[in-house]
Amino acid sequence: MPPVPLLLAPAALQALTMVVDEGWCHRRRGLGRWERVGHPIDTLGVAACYAWLVATRPEAPHALAVYVGLAASSCLLVTKDEPVHARVCDGTESWIHAVLFVLHPVVFVAFGVVWRSGGGAWILRAQLALTLAFAAYQFIYWSVHWKRRSARPAA
Repeated sequence: MPPVPLLLAPAALQALTMVVDEGWCHRRRGLGRWERVGHPIDTLGVAACYAWLVATRPEAPHALAVYVGLAASSCLLVTKDEPVHARVCDGTESWIHAVLFVLHPVVFVAFGVVWRSGGGAWILRAQLALTLAFAAYQFIYWSVHWKRRSARPAA
């Protein structure tokens, strides 16, 4: 297996890019209903891929094929917002999304290598937990907190 830090580098870069996208771009412009619902769904699609890796042994029949199918589906799913993004995002946010689109399959390949090596179960469980925590944050912030914040009268 290649060195674990090398395999985790794309995931770390993806996480950093997501922090910029979520923490700066999204909060600056706000999200419409489509994105408030769609972004947590995207994250759950990613979590489904990691859950498969955690729950399935690499040598199980069709295990790799199912993972590739889940990962490919996730890569397509995250593009669903692009018609909305084309209308509401500035050039910087569009570039950040492009970086995320490039990293998305690379991260899946990296975690697939970890899984196939059989030596990184804790890494996969941690990634699944982090991804589910991020989905929960997205749902709570954009469905509960954002509505309350938006409903407050201007001071």
